[in-house]
Amino acid sequence: MMGMKSGFGRYYRAEKGKRLPDHARFERLVMPHLNAGYNLARWLARDADDAADVVQDACLRAMRYVDSMNRSDARSWFLTIVRHAFYDWCGRNRPAELVRDDEAIAATPDRSAVDPEQAAVRRSDAKVLAEALAGLPLVFREVLILREMEELSYKEIARVVDAPIGTVMSRLARARAMLQGSPQLRMISEAGR
Repeated sequence: MMGMKSGFGRYYRAEKGKRLPDHARFERLVMPHLNAGYNLARWLARDADDAADVVQDACLRAMRYVDSMNRSDARSWFLTIVRHAFYDWCGRNRPAELVRDDEAIAATPDRSAVDPEQAAVRRSDAKVLAEALAGLPLVFREVLILREMEELSYKEIARVVDAPIGTVMSRLARARAMLQGSPQLRMISEAGR
């Protein structure tokens, strides 16, 4: 059965053979991941209002390109769009932050470390952890958020950030090492001794 044609363009077959307009496909596939998108944008932007702007832009993009989604993983597809929307927003509003992150990649030593964020959360010092996370350079912060908070696999993170899996693993190790060296988290670990 055909629905009424709207201005949204193509129609898609649903599970029961009915055709869905793009807006219905968007609601079914993207809307369940809106909180994950906001969470990622919030951590990247470090500001609730800026994150809302980024997610709004990402939703508009997702709606526009929902017909191009050919894989079944709507979550990582939408988080990729959120990430791109953030970088576009950051380029317009905070271009200096992008330059600092490039410099941070080159200057950060690559050493493995334990997960200090888990120890901080166990000690109910989430605020201190949030401050330390917010202080990480963007490229390290984004992979850590996608892995630890959104629980994406390395492969999914690699797709979202458009980087090889080895780069994702390296950035995660460096982000964890930077957290471990964070003065805020160091004070927590010394207080726990």
